[in-house]
Amino acid sequence: MWIQSIALCTDNRSMSEKVFRPWVIDQHPMFPPSPMDMVPRDHLVHFIREVVQDELDLSAIFAKYRGPRGYPPYHPGLMTALLLYSYSRGIYSSRRIEIACEERVDFMALTGMVKPDHSTICKFRTDHREALSELFVQVLSLCRDAGIAKLGHVALDGTKMKANASKHSAMSYARMKSQEPELAALVEEWMNEAQASDEQEDDEHGPDRRGDEMPDHIKAKVKKLARIRASMSRIEAQAKEKAEKLAKERAEKEQEQGRALGGTKPKALDGEPKDKDQSNFTDPDSRIMKTKDGYVQAYNCQAAVDAEHQVIVALSVNNEQNDYDELVPLLDQIKAHTGEYPEEVSADAGYCSEKNLEDVDDRDLKAYIATGRQKHGTSSATGNEKPRQGPRCKAMRAKLRQGGWRSRYRLRKQTVEPVFGQVKEARGFRSFLLRGLEKVSGEWSLLGTAHNLLKLAGVRVAATA
Repeated sequence: MWIQSIALCTDNRSMSEKVFRPWVIDQHPMFPPSPMDMVPRDHLVHFIREVVQDELDLSAIFAKYRGPRGYPPYHPGLMTALLLYSYSRGIYSSRRIEIACEERVDFMALTGMVKPDHSTICKFRTDHREALSELFVQVLSLCRDAGIAKLGHVALDGTKMKANASKHSAMSYARMKSQEPELAALVEEWMNEAQASDEQEDDEHGPDRRGDEMPDHIKAKVKKLARIRASMSRIEAQAKEKAEKLAKERAEKEQEQGRALGGTKPKALDGEPKDKDQSNFTDPDSRIMKTKDGYVQAYNCQAAVDAEHQVIVALSVNNEQNDYDELVPLLDQIKAHTGEYPEEVSADAGYCSEKNLEDVDDRDLKAYIATGRQKHGTSSATGNEKPRQGPRCKAMRAKLRQGGWRSRYRLRKQTVEPVFGQVKEARGFRSFLLRGLEKVSGEWSLLGTAHNLLKLAGVRVAATA
């Protein structure tokens, strides 16, 4: 073999007498190699497969399968491990996962050479969305057992993630109000003309056609009219729901103060949508949100991250631009997941309000929450951009100013923002694949589970090294 390699090399005078390793592609081994033998033993794929097989409770997924009828489905453990491993490797599309099962040795080692198609992968992810979301809590428990989520300091933040919809598919309530009667009149006009048309022109239109079939451009108008009416109803329902919520909060505040609130009654209490309120036809749950890169059709993804190993301890998704309504739910979610609150919590000015600071005090937490946007190069998060008012906000501002560069608030940026960077940049998740708030929440939970599995794998590999 080596002689043959030397002979091949001597044919090329520029590389004469250089010996290379053999390259023989038509000589098969006596025994076919197993994909398991081609992937190093300390590879991530083995870790995730073993965690799914030995340490995760998949009973909620198994419960969805009833009886022996029909063609046997793929094993739920296989499909769960496949999704978690794919997400940890930055592969999210069901079609790309299918291709990886056919072409990549690490995926073959996970599936045992089984090759589920993209429709099966997508259906599994959709059908078991809730059960897959619950795996986040199980993996977090494994992280806690490994000592990498001690809840000494937890930082909260949100990031805008693009929805699977274009912002150009959105329409404002004002434009809907103007277009709805125009489209309705156009459709009604055509309907009247079609009803009055001559139905006996068989020679022109054929014996099977009456001649008054709806043309394609009118069909498109009918569909658009239906979408606009549905969107208008949705915006009006949201405005009404918001009004009821504000009215309840206003009544509670009046009862607490023992007097009627003065000032002008907020227009939002009327339950009437604003003309600038928008709805997207493709993904109605998503919203146009302002980001550093401009306005995008997006969701607001929240995460609470432990400072010691950047493990995500709570997460959520909403469709609001602001973050302040998410502080308390995230803290309570940490308590529900782990049985305790963190010792310290930090968050930026988007979470600051008198009510939030009061709720944090009620939970006996050490809080470091910015009361204004921190200017570049300053030593604290007190800011001077419309600082929050109220006694608790003033006390927090004084607390952060007193701490200066040594304030525990400094841990926030180095704790939670790198996690968003790892998800978006390192693993390339820039836009949701699914549509609707519930499905998007499940997808965000899968991302969090995969992230924590990577943190857990790093610790266990280091422990056995």
